[in-house]
Amino acid sequence: MRRPPTKPLIIIPARMASTRLPGKPLADIHGMPMIVHVWQRAMESKVGPVLVACDTQQIADAIKNAGGEAVLTNPDHPSGSDRIWEALNLYKNGESYDAIINVQGDLPTINPAIIRAAYDLLQNPEVDIGTLAVPIKSEKERLATHIVKAVFDLAPGATQGRAFYFSRLPVPSGEGTMHHHIGLYAYQRDALARFVASPPSPLELREKLEQLRALSLGMRIEVGVIDDVPLGVDTPEDLEIARKVLGRK
Repeated sequence: MRRPPTKPLIIIPARMASTRLPGKPLADIHGMPMIVHVWQRAMESKVGPVLVACDTQQIADAIKNAGGEAVLTNPDHPSGSDRIWEALNLYKNGESYDAIINVQGDLPTINPAIIRAAYDLLQNPEVDIGTLAVPIKSEKERLATHIVKAVFDLAPGATQGRAFYFSRLPVPSGEGTMHHHIGLYAYQRDALARFVASPPSPLELREKLEQLRALSLGMRIEVGVIDDVPLGVDTPEDLEIARKVLGRK
């Protein structure tokens, strides 16, 4: 029987290709590359060691110059999940880690407590993957197809529940709160291994949401509710917002 994990590793996938913000991981924020800010936030969570899985030497050098650890991975990985799995297997004593937290490399202002919240969901050994969601408060957000909605049971007063589906459409129907899914994942090691070894599922390809592969495999995804959506830097405008936020620290 699986036990709760005791040795977690945070992995931050980062790649240079970005159509809207070229060279995004190295974008300057107050004299420091953005990826270093993300690494710092992950370190501040105190969940475990932090490793950056990158596709170019420039990113690796930036992290190593800041005192962190990075490994070079195949630049042609189809997803961040595949990149972190390769990085885990390249990392020193990588076989000893029983939980992997995937923190996206474009979240320089993320609250470290959010990272820990995702990991804490794995303390129930029946949970394969932990992830997060935020209540949707506006009609515009509810209807936006670029915002993924998490469908999960949430008992009155509860702060987490088991996921049943994810979609770009406004679901579930009827009265009640909808939730904006946050793409930060905590994996049991065996769940990540099974996930990357499996082909994309039909619904995954249809919705373009890889978490649907996990559900099709019968995995349990637990969703924890948090208050605010972390700022993801995708455009020059987002970068300016991040600079303002971090300038107040």
